[in-house]
Amino acid sequence: MRVLVVTAVPAERDAVTAASPRHAEVPLPGGATLHRTACFDVLAAGVGPAAAAAGAATALTAAELAGDRYDLVVSAGIAGGFQPGAPLASLVVSEAIVAADLGAQTAEGFRSTAELGFGATGHRSPEALVRAVAEATGAATGEVLTVSTATGTAERAAELTARHPQALAEAMEGFGVAEAAAAHGVPALELRAVSNAVGPRDRAAWRIGDALAALTDAFRRLPSALDVPPVEKAEVTR
Repeated sequence: MRVLVVTAVPAERDAVTAASPRHAEVPLPGGATLHRTACFDVLAAGVGPAAAAAGAATALTAAELAGDRYDLVVSAGIAGGFQPGAPLASLVVSEAIVAADLGAQTAEGFRSTAELGFGATGHRSPEALVRAVAEATGAATGEVLTVSTATGTAERAAELTARHPQALAEAMEGFGVAEAAAAHGVPALELRAVSNAVGPRDRAAWRIGDALAALTDAFRRLPSALDVPPVEKAEVTR
């Protein structure tokens, strides 16, 4: 299985590549760089759903033009976790990837673009694959929300929980990655390590280092779940 992993920032990309350190750097159109490890191609595409969609689409298109298309796209990184279901430093894998704030605010409350008739606001991940990833990594399974503005208040956290009772985590890129994958006919899932609780911002309580370490450990375990054959020749570039 050929797998593209899309993160937001280089620190997340490096946590993924640390699971399989031997890698080559492959330039993509537009100036981005793909990091090719023994098991995964990893791209730090930028923060937010638009950057994630653009970066994922570029990598997917380049692969198709080269005649070597991907079998799976994974949106990966750290995330906020909804408590108590997703404790800090734990892992979450998506049963569904949901655009939680794509829609309109009305007098009756928030209405998604799906409710407004403007298109889907979620992508389901393959059930068998989600189970395999959860078993291999110890990740909890549930919805992962994509937001353009990270939650910073208890009121906002409660609103999201009321609208999405199956949500375990929120991040800012998954839906963009899933949209690009769907456009290319490739399945997608999201794998997140929880760095902070969804709710009031308390940076002193964040555990970013622990979450990044958990992400590395997850990607060490992931190849067995995905049955990913290693790349026989992967050159290191500096």
